[in-house]
Amino acid sequence: MSDRLKIERDGGVADIRLNRPDKMNAVDPEMFTALVDLADELADDPTLRCVVLSGEGKSFCAGLDFSGFERMRTQSDNGDDGGDGGSRRVTDPVEGRITHLAQQAVYGWTTLPVPVIAAVHGHALGAGIQLALGADIRIVHPEAKMAVLEIRWGIIPDMTGTQSLINLVGLDVAKELTFTGRMVPGTEAKELGLATKLSDDPRADALALASEIAGKSPDAIRAAKRLFNNAPQVTVAEGFAAERAEIGALIGSPNQVEQVTAFFEKRPPNFANPS
Repeated sequence: MSDRLKIERDGGVADIRLNRPDKMNAVDPEMFTALVDLADELADDPTLRCVVLSGEGKSFCAGLDFSGFERMRTQSDNGDDGGDGGSRRVTDPVEGRITHLAQQAVYGWTTLPVPVIAAVHGHALGAGIQLALGADIRIVHPEAKMAVLEIRWGIIPDMTGTQSLINLVGLDVAKELTFTGRMVPGTEAKELGLATKLSDDPRADALALASEIAGKSPDAIRAAKRLFNNAPQVTVAEGFAAERAEIGALIGSPNQVEQVTAFFEKRPPNFANPS
């Protein structure tokens, strides 16, 4: 496990924290690689029920650490691979995927089969806001500052942000935020749809929500995430067909029967891990 991330497990909940507090959790090449690798590892874990993603220290994530990328550029110019995970350039395609490395650092959490909750405090700027938008749910401090900041550096959001922004806030607001790079406080983020809900203690509330989700049938939770993730890419007829297929697989399955039985017996359910 890279020191760029901390992870603790409590039952089926993975509590993951960006771990560069001295840099406001700015993302460097090593953190990109760590995010991709951890998402891949968790995707194959049948005991996983929910993920909480937060940041150590004063902020969720202040964006890119440009010093790390300057080092990577220099190494590349000199033909030096650096000898570590940071040698993978963030614009390198990820083999067998539709993403490059920086996109996969976000998209890995979007496509993780279980819900991901981002707990946002302090700053979520540039790469940081895109990482938060890759989660299924965002719990945000009212005084947090969020910004699609890439325009400040003459670039564009390229970590899946152009897609997620449109889905959450609409085309016109996505353009305005991207064209200006302006700071959005947590209260406005909730109004715009960037934040799912506000909290004075986002991480604690995210962990509580994750624990609640972890107590539901994992088969139903995973099926619901698949349906919602695929909905923008399919026709209405295809979406209805997918619903029929998912419910057909769920009804009468062991975990679905256990959910109903536990409810009527007034006890916590005992679920099997998804296959």
